[in-house]
Amino acid sequence: MNTGSEPSVAAIREVLDEATTGAIDAQEIATDADLYAAGLTSHQAVQVMLGLEDHFDIELPDELMVGATFASIDSIRAAVASVVDGR
Repeated sequence: MNTGSEPSVAAIREVLDEATTGAIDAQEIATDADLYAAGLTSHQAVQVMLGLEDHFDIELPDELMVGATFASIDSIRAAVASVVDGR
C-alpha cells in the first residue's frame, strides 16, 4: 500500500499487470497509449479500479468511474493524483 504520495507510473503499471493478468504489457506500453486499443476490457478496467483503490488506499469518486479515466496510464495517474491530493 502506498499512502500519501504521488502515484508513480511504476505502481500503476504493477496494478495494470495484476488486473489484466498480463494481457497488456503494462511494463512496455507508452504512458499515453490507448489501453483499450491495447486490449483492456471493461471487466479488466473494473479490476484496475479496485487494484488502484487498494494500492493507494483511496476510493475513486463516481465522476471518475468513466472509460476516459482508464484510457491510458497518464489518465489513470491524473485521476489517482487528484484523489490523493484531495485527502
